Amino acid sequence: MVFDFRLQVFHTVAKRLNFTKAAAELFISQPAVTKHIHELENQLNTKLFERNGSKIKLTAAGEILVHHAEQIFEIYRNIEFEINNLSQRQGGTLRLGASTTAAQYILPPILAAFHKKFHTVKVTLTVKNTEEIEQALQNKEIDLGLIEGYSKNAAIKYIEFLKDEIVLVANSKNPLAATGQIAADTLKQIPLLLREPGSGTLEVIAHALKTVGISIGDLNSEMQLGGTESMKLYMLHSDTMAFLSIHSVLKELQSKECRIVDVEGLTIERYFHFTILHGQHEALPELFMKFAKHHAK
Repeated sequence: MVFDFRLQVFHTVAKRLNFTKAAAELFISQPAVTKHIHELENQLNTKLFERNGSKIKLTAAGEILVHHAEQIFEIYRNIEFEINNLSQRQGGTLRLGASTTAAQYILPPILAAFHKKFHTVKVTLTVKNTEEIEQALQNKEIDLGLIEGYSKNAAIKYIEFLKDEIVLVANSKNPLAATGQIAADTLKQIPLLLREPGSGTLEVIAHALKTVGISIGDLNSEMQLGGTESMKLYMLHSDTMAFLSIHSVLKELQSKECRIVDVEGLTIERYFHFTILHGQHEALPELFMKFAKHHAK
């Protein structure tokens, strides 16, 4: 336990890079913080911080220790939660937020399995687009996000979850669908359905189109819709095409209501990412991420 507390002191100093602030957060004196750090450095026979006057920064060894300390703390949190849950002493609420594609096609079976195993945990799900989910996380309206897209917010930690492919799909009766393949330039003439601004899917599509020399502005956008289901139903009743997650059209592909149309030279792959705030250390989000990754294998 002495080593554990020294590790906690070290981790707090590493995050704050300030002995005084770390002491206040841990409710111990600054000399006590200094003592614990010195003892840990002696124990490991290495310097963990470089000191330059009143400023400090982590050494290479310190960076390694931060990484492993966070893994150790995560193990402790999960042990405590799972054992307490086993004895029915701990529940709690997990406020989950997800972008529309993930919420509709990825999460439902995972949530059902999670509830079956951890039925004392109450889960609430907020469904918004990627941009709105990131904002909700920063506003602390949710504890954990699941998003699509390339957004990189410095306040947010992104954790890869599940690989996805975005494909161009058309109603099976669409004459262009019969060919099964089109040239990239043909995209400029086809009436397309696109997601709304702020959508992670739209962001990924825009990024990928650059590789074939096309911008979103070059496309013949018939309509922008705020959800995958509305896009899919519109496409099935029109001669439009739509870029959609492969996960969202599996049933329609099997029933031959629609088909994939390959675009020469274009592949659109992405990952769904879990998102948490940097410095956030809570058992339920960590437990849910661990469970979801195992369930999705």
